[in-house]
Amino acid sequence: MEFIKTIIKNKKLIWGIGKNDFKNRFANTSLGSIWGFMQPFVFMITYVIVFQYILKVGSSGEYPYVSWFLPAMSMWMTINDTIISASNSIRAYSYLVKKVVFPVDIIPMISIMSSAFVSLFLFVISIIVSSCFGYVPNFLILLYAIFAAYCFIIAFTRFTSAVTTVIPDFSQLLNIMMQIFFWFTPIVWNLQMVADYPMVQRLLQCIPFTYLVGCVRQAFIGEIMITKGYGMYTLIFWVVTLILFVWGNHIFKKTKKDFADVL
Repeated sequence: MEFIKTIIKNKKLIWGIGKNDFKNRFANTSLGSIWGFMQPFVFMITYVIVFQYILKVGSSGEYPYVSWFLPAMSMWMTINDTIISASNSIRAYSYLVKKVVFPVDIIPMISIMSSAFVSLFLFVISIIVSSCFGYVPNFLILLYAIFAAYCFIIAFTRFTSAVTTVIPDFSQLLNIMMQIFFWFTPIVWNLQMVADYPMVQRLLQCIPFTYLVGCVRQAFIGEIMITKGYGMYTLIFWVVTLILFVWGNHIFKKTKKDFADVL
């Protein structure tokens, strides 16, 4: 509860620094923050072209590949980019830790806020493109998926930001882990492809990344996953998120006193 109170107390500070952080990433370029939106957009469109028109992957079933893929990829890029950024945030803002009396707990939240601008753009693009193909999302389920994603991100980065600060090599390990999770999460492939291996399928469905990608995808293709066969996985997701938050909060508090010494 102390962490939540700190976030609420410093919400204006998080918003202000987070907005400036996003602008400063591209301050030395002529197009400025436009690059922050252009890079992930081109990346997503490239995946669509490669998997739909070159490799001709038929993993989307009865749905248009664009409407099936873009929401899931938007969710993954939100999760991946935000986790990597927030995990390295305390080292990136080391001067705040060492030289100023500053609420260190909110530093990962600043990076999360900074990354949220691009994430919002990606979801808007997914909504526009999918609507063109006749798949208007269920906005209540979409908002739930985004809310669940940020709850998980905050819980996860509470741990990873602390460990990365104390052990810099963990950042490289985290990058490798996220690459592995990308390919084990049904983003470019369909979970039904492993239907012949029910134990593997159930195990994959228990992974939070799979749940979040499946949730946002179902918001776009017209099914309500929370009540349609996903009740158990919804419960598992929130239990895992809560455990991660409690554990991460404990690790963060325990290591916070050492941040200034290692930076």
